[in-house]
Amino acid sequence: MRNTLATKLLFELSQPGRRGARLPACDVPEQPVEALLPAAAVAESPPPLPELAEPDVVRHFTNLSTLNMSVDTHYYPLGSCTMKYNPKRNERLASLPGIVSLHPYQPEETLQGMLELLYQLQQMLGEISGLPAVSLQPAAGAHGELTALMVAAAHFKELGEVRTKVLTPDSAHGTNPASAAMAGFQTVTVKSAANGLVDMDDLRSKLDDQVAVFMITNPNTLGIFDDQVGQIADLVHKQGGLIYLDGANMNAIMGITRPGDFGADMMHFNPHKTFSGPHGGGGPGAGPICVAAKLEPYLPSPVVACREGRYELEWDREKSIGRVRSFFGNVGVLVRAYCYILTHGPAGLRQVSENAVLNANYLLSRVKHILPVPHGDRCMHEFVASASQLKKDRSVTAMHLAKRLLDYGFHAPTVYFPLTVPEAMMIEPTETESKESLDAFAEALFRITDEPADRLQDAPHTTTISRPNEVQAARQPVLKWTSD
Repeated sequence: MRNTLATKLLFELSQPGRRGARLPACDVPEQPVEALLPAAAVAESPPPLPELAEPDVVRHFTNLSTLNMSVDTHYYPLGSCTMKYNPKRNERLASLPGIVSLHPYQPEETLQGMLELLYQLQQMLGEISGLPAVSLQPAAGAHGELTALMVAAAHFKELGEVRTKVLTPDSAHGTNPASAAMAGFQTVTVKSAANGLVDMDDLRSKLDDQVAVFMITNPNTLGIFDDQVGQIADLVHKQGGLIYLDGANMNAIMGITRPGDFGADMMHFNPHKTFSGPHGGGGPGAGPICVAAKLEPYLPSPVVACREGRYELEWDREKSIGRVRSFFGNVGVLVRAYCYILTHGPAGLRQVSENAVLNANYLLSRVKHILPVPHGDRCMHEFVASASQLKKDRSVTAMHLAKRLLDYGFHAPTVYFPLTVPEAMMIEPTETESKESLDAFAEALFRITDEPADRLQDAPHTTTISRPNEVQAARQPVLKWTSD
């Protein structure tokens, strides 16, 4: 409905020579505040707000913003979390009025465009994953893990089977065992072999009829594709278990191979990593899951369905685990993923993966002589180097290198993960970085490793805050700016 009061006011203010235009008369009778609000809600005096001019406030926050690192301003070689540049066009498309103005309580008849978009996205993700049944509800990758494990639990419950265990490799993301525990399973860790892949003997020793799911990240967090995955799937399936593919690293294999084709029964996507969407600051996020056809009845309600050319939210699902997210999730993130997939198409998505792998291998080849890579001279989308020799020779740790990189204008890689590599530095250039950026990062590492140890141990030297206690800063952040 048009706001006629605002329209009149804008018209009045836009007239040439008009100054001090008066508001149109309002028919609502004036009442004292006490008559409109409960007495307990009325302040005894005005709040002690600072009196500042608008330019001072704008300059303050603008100057604060220049202290931030972001993908728009700096290179982020942040392994596993894949902090890549996302196209601004997708941000604009996801912000179109016809999308952001929708309300989840609107009648479905007025939501046909959005529902069609979501339905098509379900089909796309099913095709990319090789797993045809899709839920777009989960709000993040870890939430997708939890949702899929709840689907698995419902599946075994209907079969009348009591399965208590979930197996996870020792190189898995920490969310895997956490999700398993939240879903009511006992987590059992499977060791890695010397080559960084799943130790098959250890897997066999821990695989029994109590195992519900084996969760595997492939490519794994070491940046290696585990070519044993077909054999692993056969072993787990023979015991009646399911394979869950942690899709965090799909940006290395999409368009090249599909988890459903190499034995996975369930997986999640991280749209911000594989496709497009904002990342950082805790959200917003999305974690769609794809499952095999036999698990489709247990997906969360609702799913988007199409019947006789009409799109609808399908709620009547007898075996569903129920709703796992308010409304339908963070639809804006899903719109960005949809735009990304449509823009690239099948051939383009494959090229994205190939470029991610090419960039990672190029950077590995440039830095391996100063930061050895324990698990080989080739990788997928990321690699894990080790600063253990620098620590032994010069008392320079991965953390010291990470802090010093800030002075050179680079965000640090992920450090000390995975735990299977001492002094780990997980480096992922992503497909969006140019050769010039990769060379600049490598040259910075060369210079840093030649610097005196004490120079590194006191870094960073150019940031407003130098070396806080990271654990305390994470648990007890100081959210008020001071000039001290």
